[in-house]
Amino acid sequence: MLTIPHSRLWINSADIRAVARVLRGGQIAQGDETAAFEREMGDFLGMPPGVAVSSGTAALHLALLGLGVGRGDEVILPSYVCVAPLHAVEYVGATPRLADIEPTSFNIDPSDVRRRITRRTRAIIVPHLFGLPADLEELLHLGIPIIEDCAQAIGARYRNRPVGTFGTLSILSFYATKLFTTGEGGMVIGPDRQLLARIRDLRDYDERRQHKTRFNYKLTDFQAALGRSQLRRLPTMLARRSALAERYRRHWAALPIRVPAADDRRTHAYHRFVISCPIAATRVARRLSTLGVTARLPIFRPIHTTLRLEGFPGTDQAFRHALSLPLYPTLTAKEAEVVMRALPHAI
Repeated sequence: MLTIPHSRLWINSADIRAVARVLRGGQIAQGDETAAFEREMGDFLGMPPGVAVSSGTAALHLALLGLGVGRGDEVILPSYVCVAPLHAVEYVGATPRLADIEPTSFNIDPSDVRRRITRRTRAIIVPHLFGLPADLEELLHLGIPIIEDCAQAIGARYRNRPVGTFGTLSILSFYATKLFTTGEGGMVIGPDRQLLARIRDLRDYDERRQHKTRFNYKLTDFQAALGRSQLRRLPTMLARRSALAERYRRHWAALPIRVPAADDRRTHAYHRFVISCPIAATRVARRLSTLGVTARLPIFRPIHTTLRLEGFPGTDQAFRHALSLPLYPTLTAKEAEVVMRALPHAI
């Protein structure tokens, strides 16, 4: 029996031609192709050209440095997120302050953020988890600089504006399983050109008259060529994800699960289709595996358990019951049918 994977790339002939063009040209390190990718990504969001870097984690690191965050400062971030934001906070020597999530959206809870703010709070990292925008209106009212983590949400909208256009800075990730890819890669986006220039200076470490610690975080031109090609196809990718999500929702309407959904304030990019199961998600995943469907816990381990902290009930609930099901543009209609038929037998 063939097993449907949890994720699958979509690399087409146009992507291959774009990369081959750069390879044949001989300029493969950061150059004009990367600069064009930065402009086009900025244009997509209605923002100035971004700063392309080697990963989403590198983007978070430079964003924090750009905001002047360092030792003695605190940064608020959710516990229910991958470990990359924690690493970025630790890179700059700041103290992470974890916040709980809203169990229905899986996003950081503004009311819990509010109670964790201190006089040392310098930034809030706000992931739009699995593609659903966080409650930005409430978070912006807190008056603390926000770094939007759009690694899973490029193309999602909040109050009819693209996510990534609300924060003091925003970061993107182009890892292989993200909404579109450069293999590895990321970008810092923001409205302030001077702030972006400072961040660009931190990325370009060589041939500088004045010495300070900088970082070799550059993206290559052949990666940028892949990113540019994929970005042109992103609206098609997002439409395909949305159509699959709607099929899932209709088919499973009678099941005792909670499915992801947008509302009148926000549209979902559906990087992941994450359901809340009535039983342990690990049990459902094991049952699905016997039926040829690969499902995964969407977060490997909440950060508060890594740091041996308590008091995050929303995160604990999500970790027990949240399960990510296959949903991606290359999922065929036949494969989607297999997923839809399998889940009722696994709950």
